[in-house]
Formats: sequence, structure tokens, C-alpha cells
Amino acid sequence: MLLLAACASGAYAQVLPKPKEFYFDTDSAASRITVVDPATPDVAGALVRERDRGRRQVEATAQLAHVAMGSDREELGLSLYEQALADSQSNSILGRRLRWNYAWDLYRAGRAEQALTRFAEAISSVRGHAWVPPTLALVLWRLDRRAESVRWYAAAVRTEPTLWDNPANYPQLLPEWRAQDHALLAEVHAAWRAAPPAWP
Repeated sequence: MLLLAACASGAYAQVLPKPKEFYFDTDSAASRITVVDPATPDVAGALVRERDRGRRQVEATAQLAHVAMGSDREELGLSLYEQALADSQSNSILGRRLRWNYAWDLYRAGRAEQALTRFAEAISSVRGHAWVPPTLALVLWRLDRRAESVRWYAAAVRTEPTLWDNPANYPQLLPEWRAQDHALLAEVHAAWRAAPPAWP
């Protein structure tokens, strides 16, 4: 049993690419999927109707999954996200966007390992998107993979040293993150400052 666990852990650790030197690119895939205004009365009902009409069906399913997971209906949300994944191409913008959204909902549901897998799937192999270093640093720190977390944070600092050198900037840099996520990333910052890794 211990051997199997070790093998699974070793295989899982191979999910992530190595950090690049810089991450300057914006990413249209790194945004919340919204088909119906979240403030709409009975937003879930409106999204079901959008699905039934076949209009942006994958996106409507993904937003419905997000609504479900935010309403203590986690199993329904997971099932809906899996439906959306099955109906999208992993290397398309929509497929990557879906995985980015799914990853954040998994993370906020306390499923950091599954979130990391989905974030890894959302990463473009040819671009250096700005969301990647701080996000991976956060999730890896939560998983107690601290050396990796600090290496990813270092990539953010290399890219924008005047921004990522100060946790006071987090609310501006990461406005959609929760205060507890800012606080956790500040722990990564402190570890980076204490022993900044060399590049490469």
C-alpha cells in the first residue's frame, strides 16, 4: 500500500512543466465563464434554459457548475464540469478556459490536488501567461510542495520585480482572489525572500 501511494505521488508530481524565465503574456482563457449575469434572479434556471436551447451549451454548463459549487451542491457541480469537459477540446481556448474555471472552483472547495491537475491542463505549452506563476505558487504551497511553490513565485518576481516583491500589491494584482489566498501567497513571498532560488 505504501509503495502504491509513493508511486502515485511520484507520478502526480510530474504534472507540472518547469517554470520559464518570464511570464508577461495575458491569457483570454483565464477569465470567469459567464453566459447569464450572476445577479439574475434564478440564475440556475436561466442557465438550464440556455442549455436546453443549445446556446453556448458548454459555457452554460460550466457556469451552472460554478453556481452549484457555490451553493453547497458540490457533487452536482463536479458532475456538470465533467460534462462540459467531455464536450470541449482540451487545447482550444474554450477548453483551457473551462479547465481554469474548474480548477478555481476545485481549489475553493478544498480540492487542491485536483485543482492543480486542471490548472496544469490550462497552461499553454507555448506561451508564458502571467496568471501561471502566482497561481501555481499558491496551490503548491497549499499542498505543502514548498520548494516548487517558491520556484514558481520566483518566476513572478523575475517577470515583474517591482510588483511581486511586496504583498501589499496583491489586492491590485489579484483582485478576484480571497483575502485568505492573499495571506497564503504572502507566506510564499516570505519563503522566497528568505531564500530566493537561483535561475535556472
